[in-house]
Amino acid sequence: MSEPDPIAVRVEALESLLLERGLIDPNAVDAIIEHYEKDVGPLNGAKVIARAWTDEAYRQRLLENGTAAIAELGYGGAEGADMRVVVNTDDVHNVVVCTLCSCYPWPVLGLPPNWFKSPEYRSRMVAEPRAVLAEMGMEIAEDVRIRVWDTSAEARYLVMPQRPPGTDGWSAEQLVPLITRDSMIGVARALDAADAGR
Repeated sequence: MSEPDPIAVRVEALESLLLERGLIDPNAVDAIIEHYEKDVGPLNGAKVIARAWTDEAYRQRLLENGTAAIAELGYGGAEGADMRVVVNTDDVHNVVVCTLCSCYPWPVLGLPPNWFKSPEYRSRMVAEPRAVLAEMGMEIAEDVRIRVWDTSAEARYLVMPQRPPGTDGWSAEQLVPLITRDSMIGVARALDAADAGR
């Protein structure tokens, strides 16, 4: 059993103290965290990817200068000062990790998931990416090369997942729900067209 994260222990102690004194509502805290984890950040990234899937000129700008192209949609800031976009293809699958800590492109992905910050993910994704992806439910064919991008304080990476088949002619707005946070980290594929509930 691994030792608990000292920061998480302190946060939990502080939250318990605030709860005990009636200064915070636990449901409100959970709702705020869920909002940033699932809605605000990942929705921004999904809009970026959907635009790139439907607008070739934007896609080129995004690949040439991720930070500037993402800023065109109004997203940026300290945690996104140098954002780079890598593209999944039939031959190459990209996945992002931060081996030193948990650098993460907050403007387009929101709060990092706990597993992204875990020592196991940070070390194993570099050493055995195919195995880790399989454990996370994503089988990658042996003939597909896996590229692991080590994000840092200097450069944050965003994966452009492959566009799902059967979505030709869809608008960017229709495509957004298919693009998940995990697909933009590279640990999942974009959802199938059938999952959009068209």
